[in-house]
Amino acid sequence: MSWLGIRVRAFVQRPLLRRMARPVVAFAGIVIAGLAGFSILSEIRIVEALFWLIDPTSIELHFQSHDGPATLVKGYAVVIFSGLVVAGLWIGETLFSAMFGGQIRAELQHMQIEQTISELENHIIICGYGTFGKTIAARLCERDRTVVIIEKQETQYQRAIDDGLLAVNGDARSEEILTDATVKRASTVIGAIDDTNANIQIAIVASQLATTVTLIVRAEDRQDEVLARRVGADEVIIPEVVSGEQVCTSL
Repeated sequence: MSWLGIRVRAFVQRPLLRRMARPVVAFAGIVIAGLAGFSILSEIRIVEALFWLIDPTSIELHFQSHDGPATLVKGYAVVIFSGLVVAGLWIGETLFSAMFGGQIRAELQHMQIEQTISELENHIIICGYGTFGKTIAARLCERDRTVVIIEKQETQYQRAIDDGLLAVNGDARSEEILTDATVKRASTVIGAIDDTNANIQIAIVASQLATTVTLIVRAEDRQDEVLARRVGADEVIIPEVVSGEQVCTSL
């Protein structure tokens, strides 16, 4: 994906930016309409029209020494300036609600996380933050390993953030999401989702993006293990088998 595509997708994923875009676009549209309208109605240059937007009193001064549809232009100016006031209040209200609703802090936190992830090397990507993925992440953090969580569910994604982990919100089967997690510089990708097919798909996509990355796949049974190894998994974990072996070890 191109740099522009990545930036656009990042923008779309930002609720606050999407909210801010509407009043900002409205304000910009009114400014453009004002410039075009003043220029056409009064046959003035864009620079002069811009000055009219900045200093409305210049409209009155202009028609004191120039002929033209003064009444029409002044009426149009009232509409434009009213629109600018409304759009400005809309922008202010959006910022105000975001500040007191904690959205700005959350957005800044997510931006900081994205920046940190983009600079990582030799980290471990865990796809899925259910009980299995959370347990792996906790053990790795105890060993001072850098972990990046990829989680599709918003609640689980936010839980990973609250637990102090670096995380990416999205489907780990997507090339774009794995790229956001800096998979090309990761040491290991772990498919920890409670869905063998999804974990196998993650392994396939990850191996295509990063040929040297170690792939660990969670599987449901021995049949799934065979399939996972065929697509390139370096290690296959069957939780039921592992837990059974642990029970026997403790006896």
